[in-house]
Amino acid sequence: MNGLDEEKAYAERCDEALRAMLDGARLNVVIGEQVAGDRYSAERLGRHLKSLAKELAEEPGGPPFFGRLDFGSDADAGDHRGRRYYMGRRHISGGPGEPPMVIDWRAPVARAFYRAGAGATHGIAVRRRFGWAERELTGYEDEHLDRGEDVGAASRIVAAEIERPRVGPMRDIVATIQPEQDELVRAELEESICVQGAPGTGKTAVGLHRAAYLLYAHRQRLSRSGVLVLGPNPAFLHYISAVLPVLGEVDVAQTTMERLLAREAAPARARTGAGEAQKDDVAAAAVKHDVRMATVLRRALYARVRRPEGPVTVTDGSYRWRVPEEELRRIVDDTRREAAPYAVGRERVIARVVSALGRQAEARGRNLDGVWTRRTSRAATPFVDAVWPDVRPEEVVAEVLGDPEALARAADGVLTPEEQAAIRWARPPRTYRSARWSAADLVLLDEVAGLLRRAPGYGHVIVDEAQDLSAMQCRVIARRSEYGSITVLGDLAQGTTPWAARDWRDLLAHLGKPEARVIALTTGFRVPGAVARLANHLLDVLDVDVPPTRSFRADGRVRVTRTPDLPRATLDAVGEALRHDGSIAVIAPAGAVDALTAGLREGLPGEAVGTLTPGEPTDGPARVTVLPASLAKGLEYDHVIVAEPADIVEGEERGLNRLYVVLTRAVSRLDVLHARPLPAGFPERADR
Repeated sequence: MNGLDEEKAYAERCDEALRAMLDGARLNVVIGEQVAGDRYSAERLGRHLKSLAKELAEEPGGPPFFGRLDFGSDADAGDHRGRRYYMGRRHISGGPGEPPMVIDWRAPVARAFYRAGAGATHGIAVRRRFGWAERELTGYEDEHLDRGEDVGAASRIVAAEIERPRVGPMRDIVATIQPEQDELVRAELEESICVQGAPGTGKTAVGLHRAAYLLYAHRQRLSRSGVLVLGPNPAFLHYISAVLPVLGEVDVAQTTMERLLAREAAPARARTGAGEAQKDDVAAAAVKHDVRMATVLRRALYARVRRPEGPVTVTDGSYRWRVPEEELRRIVDDTRREAAPYAVGRERVIARVVSALGRQAEARGRNLDGVWTRRTSRAATPFVDAVWPDVRPEEVVAEVLGDPEALARAADGVLTPEEQAAIRWARPPRTYRSARWSAADLVLLDEVAGLLRRAPGYGHVIVDEAQDLSAMQCRVIARRSEYGSITVLGDLAQGTTPWAARDWRDLLAHLGKPEARVIALTTGFRVPGAVARLANHLLDVLDVDVPPTRSFRADGRVRVTRTPDLPRATLDAVGEALRHDGSIAVIAPAGAVDALTAGLREGLPGEAVGTLTPGEPTDGPARVTVLPASLAKGLEYDHVIVAEPADIVEGEERGLNRLYVVLTRAVSRLDVLHARPLPAGFPERADR
């Protein structure tokens, strides 16, 4: 039996072992139901066993392993001397008393697979990489590190995996992780990091693999506090949806900023549904997302706290207990200085007033039981309502936006009169309950909610496309990661919102992690060299300081074509692209999407043509997708056809940044079609 046949036989044994693990998990569920013990323990055991069985039953049908490590006999190998380990996406157990057949890629020993080289072998004699076609093992490649061989990123198997056509959701990168990526993936839980990643550098994949690694290395801690992944839009979440389950992790919250806020701002949620949500103009949205609004809202909230006027008197049978005005003022002032959340401060005022009354009652021999305390609290509440009233976030925000005088008081010296006019409601609702909230208003509501009580926090938060966050959105995240760490992923060159960051340090300060380490990834693995060279031309006209992309790949094809008939040229380009493997995208200005989609469906009657819309990930499975430029961020396609770049640039304030995003979605071929002159910074020829 030759080497390849031996490896194929081992793969079959791994499949059998995985099936045995599933059978064993199912048997444990049955046995676990009969285990004696208290009800709570039995329920926890049952949930754990059923979860394990479900996880194994839903195991994706990928290869059981992608690499192998053969350790040498020298001292560098340590406890692994002479051992052999197979690396895979999940652990596969051997027989009873036997070592595992496959080691999870996150295990400590797997670190050497990604970081070892001829200069630092980590005790490894031979590193083997495997090539697969679906479930069939097609070959392998050995690096004899002990002889000075170090193929690294130049591996033909690594290159084939990176350049494989893009079909369907995003794939994991466990077989191709590079040393600089592995360092970020395995950073300690306590450390917050910011990854400035050029297009195609794998920053999103690094972030998702970091989530999987942290859950593996800190399972117990993160099972309590949780991990949150924030993406820019639903299409992006759909695109990355398969990565974590393939890596064996399903208990990760994945959502967008809008969905997070809409879910947690429950009273306002009903007023932000389709067709009802208020729309902000650009000027209003810019002010609402400005960090100065945090000061305005804090002032508006605490303006409700007033100085006590008169004593508090509570009747208790034949007694009357009294707290004088001077002591009440001291209670309120002391509580304000403690800077606790507003609602907590209110509770402390009530408790301290009741305590002051209780001291008098105790001096007269009164028994202060729970009934007495509750009755006295109710009696003192009208006083507290007058000096520290209970309030909802919607009340505060509605007052700021709907009452010109209240806004002027809260924004005095903070917002200009013009800025106040921009955010003021032209026709205020009768009450906050009938208000129609915009997306930016939900950020303000969350700010006030955070002033009232601390938001529930996560052990780790991963933020993708972070360069587009406003200062106020950063504060939303900061409240949920105050006692945890964050991984910030983004590219300053791809900032497209009016408030997009131009410097990572400013954004990290708003996130509450000014000490976070900033690392630049500049080698593009998915973007071919031809596409990277074209996109790098635009960096000269963008208002950011980022290094150009250096492509790992020398391949790729770019064509820039001027045409008098854009719909016809688009149809021809799609027809030509269909002769190649992989996914196809037509990216156009929003106003042209419907017409181009209709033309493609008419011209390609036998081909499914799908679209992406802001609210949905896709309207169905299709090899050809038409999407507006605004939804392209974070996605990638084998063949991209860009229709009329000048219109994309003119469609928004940071249109050149948007065009940079659009051009870098191509991982094999790029067609740029234009009837109008090309924008500034765009070369007339693709080879420049």
